[in-house]
Amino acid sequence: MAEDADEAVDPSDVGETDAPPVEEKPYKLIFEANKCIGAGRCANVSPNWEMDLQSGMGTPVSYFFEESELDHNVEAAEKCPAKKGDGVIHVVDRRTNEEISPDPNGDGTLSVDW
Repeated sequence: MAEDADEAVDPSDVGETDAPPVEEKPYKLIFEANKCIGAGRCANVSPNWEMDLQSGMGTPVSYFFEESELDHNVEAAEKCPAKKGDGVIHVVDRRTNEEISPDPNGDGTLSVDW
């Protein structure tokens, strides 16, 4: 992973150790849990997100998902108000290694803030 904050993080470096085959689950979530503010908007719009009552944070049910689950996971990423609206939920297309949402830079680079 990138150590320099200005260096882009390669999405394929995050969470791929136990990943299902790309053909089965072509999308993945990268979640900046340390920046979650507990607004719960993710859990309101996506069945893939739950609120952990003890921690007060959203938690994904699954980090890898198929095409039929894309829309509600993108909506969860777009509704997240953390990081001044840039969100802490990142939806990545594993086939292209590009961020689909929130993509604040508009270029598909992963917009994590670690």
